[in-house]
Amino acid sequence: MTFAPQPLERRPVYVQVAEALREAILSGEMAPGSVLPPERELCQRFGVSRTTVREALRALQTRGLAVASGPTLPLRVVAPDALSTEPMRDTLVHLLRLGRVPLDDLIGLCATLEGAGAEQVASSDPLPDLTAAREQLAAMRAAGDDVEAFERADVRFHLELVRASGSEALTIVMLAVRDAVSRALLARLTALEDPRPTLAQLTAEHEAILQAVVDRDGEAARRHSAEHLRRFYDDAPKTVASGRRSP
Repeated sequence: MTFAPQPLERRPVYVQVAEALREAILSGEMAPGSVLPPERELCQRFGVSRTTVREALRALQTRGLAVASGPTLPLRVVAPDALSTEPMRDTLVHLLRLGRVPLDDLIGLCATLEGAGAEQVASSDPLPDLTAAREQLAAMRAAGDDVEAFERADVRFHLELVRASGSEALTIVMLAVRDAVSRALLARLTALEDPRPTLAQLTAEHEAILQAVVDRDGEAARRHSAEHLRRFYDDAPKTVASGRRSP
């Protein structure tokens, strides 16, 4: 590692050390999977205390840029495919619960992303393997009146469609947004006296989305995918809930 520390500014010193290390990781100076320098070396390079270095390393771990495979093993630079969407999810959840971002806005964004993903898959040549999406559709049919099982399959259905598009950026953003609103949607399903008619209708809408994709009708796939979420959100009982669930 040959990067030179930047001059320290009027910010917490550990933040500056963490930012310098972050830049070295993102610029490629510290390769994915490489071991971070020992604390003593970092202390010497930056002219700071071991406590400061430890705070900086904890900040890198919090951001998901450094990981340890064991309690006594050194930290390593995370590989790109191991980066978690959790910080993005948590930020959206916090903004939602603090009232900074209205649930309506996140629902609209989620509908737009899911619609874009379905349209992109329908327009792909050749058509991607849709086995995973079909499996989730089968799970919806088998859910009966189990709204939690249905909601899990619903989330995964859209995720699998977006993954089939091959767009990593769209998949990551969609997953974070959908995860942030999923508890609110589940609360609306749970509030139904008899969820079976609604679940049957939602299953039919998912079938229409998948059929449009198979038919290579991108516009219909986008419209069905976007509208079914908005329709359910507008029609379901307005039970307020927010939080984070993993698909």
